[in-house]
Amino acid sequence: MRTAGRPASDGAADRVREALRAARKEARRAQQENAIEAARGRRPAPRSTPMASGPPGGGRGDGVRARDLRALIGDAFSMPREEDEPTGRDGGNSQEGHGSTANSATAQGSSADSVSAHTAIPPTPPATSPAPPTDTEIEPDTEPHSPTSATATATATAPHHPRSMAAPGRDGELRRTFPAFGPKSADSEHGFAETWWGNAWVRALEEGALDAKRLARGRGYAEQGNVDAITVTPGLVLAYVKGSRPRPYRVQVRLRTLDDAQWQWFLDAAAERPGHIAALLDKEMPHSLAEGRVRLLPGLGELDPHCSCPDRGHPCKHAAALCYQTARLLDADPFVLLLLRGRGERELLDTLSRLSAARAARAAQEKGPAPLPGVRATEALAPRQLPPLPAPLPVPPHPQQPPVYPAAPGGPDPFALDQLATDAAARAHALLATGRDPVAELTLWQDAVRLAAARPGSGLTAATRSLYASLASAADRTPSDLARAVAAWRQGGFEGLAVLEEPWDPPAGRFDRARPLLLAADLPAFRPWRNRLTHPRGHVQLRLGRDGLWYAYESDPGADDWWPRGTPDLDPVGALTGIGASPES
Repeated sequence: MRTAGRPASDGAADRVREALRAARKEARRAQQENAIEAARGRRPAPRSTPMASGPPGGGRGDGVRARDLRALIGDAFSMPREEDEPTGRDGGNSQEGHGSTANSATAQGSSADSVSAHTAIPPTPPATSPAPPTDTEIEPDTEPHSPTSATATATATAPHHPRSMAAPGRDGELRRTFPAFGPKSADSEHGFAETWWGNAWVRALEEGALDAKRLARGRGYAEQGNVDAITVTPGLVLAYVKGSRPRPYRVQVRLRTLDDAQWQWFLDAAAERPGHIAALLDKEMPHSLAEGRVRLLPGLGELDPHCSCPDRGHPCKHAAALCYQTARLLDADPFVLLLLRGRGERELLDTLSRLSAARAARAAQEKGPAPLPGVRATEALAPRQLPPLPAPLPVPPHPQQPPVYPAAPGGPDPFALDQLATDAAARAHALLATGRDPVAELTLWQDAVRLAAARPGSGLTAATRSLYASLASAADRTPSDLARAVAAWRQGGFEGLAVLEEPWDPPAGRFDRARPLLLAADLPAFRPWRNRLTHPRGHVQLRLGRDGLWYAYESDPGADDWWPRGTPDLDPVGALTGIGASPES
């Protein structure tokens, strides 16, 4: 039985030694039996008995044991195959490993020859090789091994199928192992890769391929996730690729590395522009770096694939699958391309940082000290003449009509928006024409009265009532107060609203001469109070404004509910015209 920690060849050697001991015991027993038979005179005893000779009577037991022994010796000292290498072997050491394996196999073969000579076992004739298979998926070392006895069947070990090359513990600056990609959905419209540099890698593969069918099958392998973990070292990409057989194939793709002069040019070009370093840190590959004087991306024929399968296509479908998956690696991290060309990520970034700092220091020394900010006193105090302002544009004849705002659930009232837009256009037009805003000094209440007065009607429609209610609520007044103030504003504007709300004491003169004028017009004597003259019956009233005009008001007799009426006039009698202030009334 194969023990943990010991190679398979040690277990086979143990089985050989056990078989040799059993053969020696059998040979000694046969010699003793021959000696007894010779003493009895039945047959002469031979001087040496080969292991291949059987017991008396022509039994086949010794012959079977000899064949079993030959099978064990042949299996113990057979040369190991390339696919049986330990998992994680670096591609750079693969040839060295094969050389050491071949030497050990040669030594073991010599030991096997000496053991066969010692035990007098005839050499095993070479097996007839079958015809080469037509399916390129069959591995070159898949000859059947058929033991000839139950003992050999019990002691035979299962073939070793390497599953992965992943060895993260061996990774370093110049070796990186990436886990296997999952299945990828086919997307022929955008190509296999997602970035321009990944597609450039795929283009180099497809332009150098000799068989489109192998490429198509290799792409299918990559899309199905048949490529195992990928190991990248300078100039080499390695992975196991699973085909139609249980044992995966060992695939390598080689790419020429850059020399020191080429790397120096690349580093100088990258450090010359800070955007290049920022792009690399963001996992982006600028065109000017990848396709500059030194090309990082492979050209036609630069990809050199190798595979352990018997297919000699260029490339075979397993190598094509690895190349397609390498394009996905480049999509995720463009530093993989730089590692393939011979430099690790940390070394590159450190070198670029030093070059960038050195360039910045040289630029600062060459530039010299910057002048201090400010303006010289002679320049600040020097007389200068400003250029004339351009002529103002002509004022439009009237303000433009604002657009219509649609109603939306939960949105602002379109009627109110229309009112505000119209008022803003009118104020802007007045400011352009006169240079002053006529309503800039109005209070909130006065501005609310002005906006309500600009709306036609007297608050009888639903839209007007809604506007009155909103404006009155904003000014902390009632809609009735707003309606009375609107009537005063329409009667005399800002001065008319002041006459409504602000009683004052006028000086002697115009106010005193109003009563004789009313008497001369056959009107009764009006009762004076501050700036107001009231009819004796209490239904008509005149109010003198600060602008020198008389404003007429009406009310129900004895109600003291005065509303502006008529048009203001310099003559008190003219202000009462048309409001029913006859002598009889």
